[in-house]
Amino acid sequence: MSVPAAKHLRTCPLCEGMCGVEITVEDKQVTSVRPDRDDVWSHGHICPKGTTLGDIHQDKDRLTMPMLRDGDKWREASWDEAFARCEELLHGVREKYGHESISGYFGNMLGKSFGISQYGSLFFQLSKLKTVYSSSTVDQAPKNLSCHLMYGDMWRIPIPDIDNTDLWVVFGANPAASMGSILSHPNVMDAIKTIRKRGGKVIVVDPVNTATAQKSDQWLPIRPGTDAALLLSIVHTLFAENLVRLRQLENSVNGLEELRVVANNFAPETVQQFCGIDADVIRELTREIVRAPRAAIYGRIGLCTQEFGTLASWLIDVIAILTGNFDRVGGLMWSNPSTAHLGLTLKSFPVSYPVVTGHTRVRGASLVLGMAPASCLAEEIATPGPGQIKALLTAGSNPVLSSPSAGKLDAALPMLECMISLDIYLNETTRHAHVILPSQSLLEQPYWDFWSWVFALRSGGKYAPPVFERPADQPHDWQTQLRLGWLCAGNSNATFDLDKLDDEFFATLCETAGVDYEVATTSFEGGGPERILDLAIRVGPFGDRYGEKADGLNLQSFKEVPHGIDLGPTKENMLPQVLKTASGKIELAPDYLLQDIPRLTAAMTTKHPEMVLVSRRHLASMNSWMHNIDTLMRGRERCTLHIHPDDATRIGIANGDKVNVTSSEDSVTVVSEITDAILQGVVSLPHGWGHDTKGAQMIIARSKPGVNTNLLSPGTLVDAISGNAVLNGIPVVIARA
Repeated sequence: MSVPAAKHLRTCPLCEGMCGVEITVEDKQVTSVRPDRDDVWSHGHICPKGTTLGDIHQDKDRLTMPMLRDGDKWREASWDEAFARCEELLHGVREKYGHESISGYFGNMLGKSFGISQYGSLFFQLSKLKTVYSSSTVDQAPKNLSCHLMYGDMWRIPIPDIDNTDLWVVFGANPAASMGSILSHPNVMDAIKTIRKRGGKVIVVDPVNTATAQKSDQWLPIRPGTDAALLLSIVHTLFAENLVRLRQLENSVNGLEELRVVANNFAPETVQQFCGIDADVIRELTREIVRAPRAAIYGRIGLCTQEFGTLASWLIDVIAILTGNFDRVGGLMWSNPSTAHLGLTLKSFPVSYPVVTGHTRVRGASLVLGMAPASCLAEEIATPGPGQIKALLTAGSNPVLSSPSAGKLDAALPMLECMISLDIYLNETTRHAHVILPSQSLLEQPYWDFWSWVFALRSGGKYAPPVFERPADQPHDWQTQLRLGWLCAGNSNATFDLDKLDDEFFATLCETAGVDYEVATTSFEGGGPERILDLAIRVGPFGDRYGEKADGLNLQSFKEVPHGIDLGPTKENMLPQVLKTASGKIELAPDYLLQDIPRLTAAMTTKHPEMVLVSRRHLASMNSWMHNIDTLMRGRERCTLHIHPDDATRIGIANGDKVNVTSSEDSVTVVSEITDAILQGVVSLPHGWGHDTKGAQMIIARSKPGVNTNLLSPGTLVDAISGNAVLNGIPVVIARA
């Protein structure tokens, strides 16, 4: 007997767009995913990825039972057996090599898990892992570092107010493909149209004439990796032409004179050859920013993933501050999320925390804000000696495809004596695991987008219950996460007391929030992540503080409004409540950053490589893991090498030829796609492909495998002061295959 169709309202969790969707379920199958036109945030907007939430849940290759590997064979196991095997493996490594031999690699999709995102700090308390690796040092560490130094909070990242600006200058970002990154907006491309319609202007600075650049007013093609020099030249021009306008920040900044001195050596004529942008164009860009009534300067992954990523990320904010476009409507602003997760479960390091907390064992690379560079993981596994990694936890990540020195990492992972992965696929990375613990599907858990609201300039929220019940014997992801943390520290499954740990953690959160624990526990039935979410709402800027504010909100308030609650735009002049520096002022010229200027100066005198490689992504793709969805893989081949016609002619390449792309790290063979939408001397490969690996069980992805661009990424090529990987500007040699 069939069950009547049911409709469920959700927020798509796949990116910062937070598109509202309406999911129709019939006979326990998703039959459609449509935009929710009444969603208070997205108002009916949706991208192709959001329509596939049902396909992901129903993917035949998605793991639903724990998997144990015996040699080259895999078999399903019960959860009890799987956890017993985890204990055996972790304890064996710990007893043989010591606790420092256990590490982890964690991906950004963990932030989209309803439970894991709230229990991360407890996991690290339990596991006591000395060194961890994550996707943060592949895509965003420079921005975290610059914000820590400038404002005293690595997660207080200023966001461009594109709904109210008159000029939007975009560096190294392509929201036409990515929606937004550290920029939560319901429809960025529509916002670009609106800026231009109201008489404003959009300028894109990028080596590639991206889909975003093609919808803008001006494309400034820049040589990859030179953005920091261009931005310093803008700062130089601001000082040289007496154009600095601090406005309300006049008495709120330190380091103005130090900045002037540093910028003095970066006149437009000095940097034009290095950047490939004429001096007059640099000066006019500077003047346009100053002339605009309101200007928003934005830099994203293209800036972070280059040789001077931290300098470039820092200077984006510096220019906004110097031109009076900071903490102000139409410029860069801070969010005011409705939940107080920042400071509770999503904690930043205190300002007294040292930037460099140690060094890696093999290369001696700096551990910056507690994080080891992802590019060091392969050598830390492969190199014998005290501290060698022998056990690795991975979760929400596929570093064999997404991290530098991918070939070396792929070769190193089989050396591990224990590898445990929390994942929904047997993919290029997890095929090396001894145990794979399946996480819940996105539709088997409640949803509230913790991270995206942190990067939004409207406050609000939307709660959604699960669409499907998880299997009865499957723990919640956060429960699995905490159990693994417990086992890492040498404890046993037999002594794991989840309720006790949960209550103790919640009591700590209550103390941090200044809330009586007994009041908080009696005000919410049950424990787990919903109790934490309720606390974060209640003590947030719009919360009821457990009855102290009669008109305040709690979790139940949002449960009663399934299309979400809009709490209005962020206000300007939030600096006093955001700033956490020791001086109580914005630090415009942190010494740690200024020490990297000589490295940039030296690079400007070095001859440019003849060809360099940059990365790209596609609207219908999300890193590596959505390539197993048939509807997203249809159409023409997307994993091609973009190359300029003049370069193709010089090398003797025709459109569709197979070409060899060789770096100092490795070589791949890929089909060429000749296009004038790229700067001469630059080639581009998409990120996240390379699904032809033996042992991975993703049938659709294997049908169009593409090539792994991270085989070409040298692990030693990093932004020196943050440890972030360099994925843009890699010297390569191109030849017809």
